[in-house]
Amino acid sequence: MLNLAPPPLPCRAPWWAASGHLQTILGNYLPGESAVYPSEPFRIPLRDGDQLTGRHYLGETDVLMLVFHGLGGDEQAHYVRRTVALARKLGHHVWTVNHRGCGAGRGLAKKPYHSGSGDDLGTAFAAARERHPGLRQLAVAYSLSANALLLNLGGGLPESAAQPDAAIAVNPPVDLGACSHAIHQGLSRLYELRFIRRCRQAIRQRVEDGLISEVYRTWPLMSLREFDDAYTSKAAEFGDADGYYARCSARHHLSRITVPTVMLMAKDDPFIPWRHAVEANPSSSVHLHIEPQGGHMGYLSRDLPGHRWLPYAVAHYAKQLLTPH
Repeated sequence: MLNLAPPPLPCRAPWWAASGHLQTILGNYLPGESAVYPSEPFRIPLRDGDQLTGRHYLGETDVLMLVFHGLGGDEQAHYVRRTVALARKLGHHVWTVNHRGCGAGRGLAKKPYHSGSGDDLGTAFAAARERHPGLRQLAVAYSLSANALLLNLGGGLPESAAQPDAAIAVNPPVDLGACSHAIHQGLSRLYELRFIRRCRQAIRQRVEDGLISEVYRTWPLMSLREFDDAYTSKAAEFGDADGYYARCSARHHLSRITVPTVMLMAKDDPFIPWRHAVEANPSSSVHLHIEPQGGHMGYLSRDLPGHRWLPYAVAHYAKQLLTPH
């Protein structure tokens, strides 16, 4: 695999965030970077008539960092804002990109986004090449977007799509079936119900905005697999949840990635099993970094001011990926 030096400091959990659940929950709710940087909005038309939205943060270097959020989020998610902050401190340009219908993109998309939306990411990469041809692209994708990014990089899409020059995928659910099972177990059911609430809200918004007329049969206490079977797979034309998971799980394509890529995962992630990434035998272009602790996009550390290890690690790997070897 790609041989990069790991961050000098590992993620050593504080006593008050010693479990994967505490890492995940506290990582989501603890205060973080609040600095505001000037930016300009943009839109990206998609071939089916939908549009993506985002913001461009002007930088000084020859690097454009494209940042993609996870399920139920948008460009204002705390982890996206922290990524913008670290990129600007490094002097890089930033594009934060909303998935279909998210954030400022509400009312601009009929179809849903999902874990296989690597073609939408490809459209964003192509648009960035056209608008900023002199900039090197580093994609940073979180959770759902991380799987979509890896699917793009591994050639797992029905048609070829534009790719970045380097990539960082954080907590990617590379086996969607296994993740849908894990999130339905024990305390992880709390995350599942939160995702379901946000996903059902997205459907209601599309109906309210007159974008779709069909009312999909969903309910508050359903599982993520049931939701994907009832809505995601139907609206995105995958047939059923099994078809969606089979076609969009990035694990089947990790061995074919040629773009320098870092995959960052945690062994105590409550609903994304890390072993599937190892068993997939990623290509020699992939550096797989697995922390013992960190939860799902928490990564709280007792060794860093503010306790935020994830931005520290992303900044470290960004420098590694962008430095000629």
